[in-house]
Amino acid sequence: MKIKTPTKPKNTDPTKSKTIALLAKNIKYYRHEQLISQEYLAELAELHRNYIGQVERSEVNISVMNLEAIAQALNVNIIDLLQK
Repeated sequence: MKIKTPTKPKNTDPTKSKTIALLAKNIKYYRHEQLISQEYLAELAELHRNYIGQVERSEVNISVMNLEAIAQALNVNIIDLLQK
């Protein structure tokens, strides 16, 4: 019996993901709505400010834990960040 090796997902470039682009847009929207800087959001979420910028530009594949930290810092539900 031959065991299949797991394959890498075809789309691993976060800049090509529609979901990550939507998430980035919504994080930026809620941050601007609350008149807070990337630096302050990073402080609230206990993340680096450069990382917040990368998330908002869809340059990184955000983890669920970091998504949760950002949502809590913005006082929104994770689902709000994933909806159009």
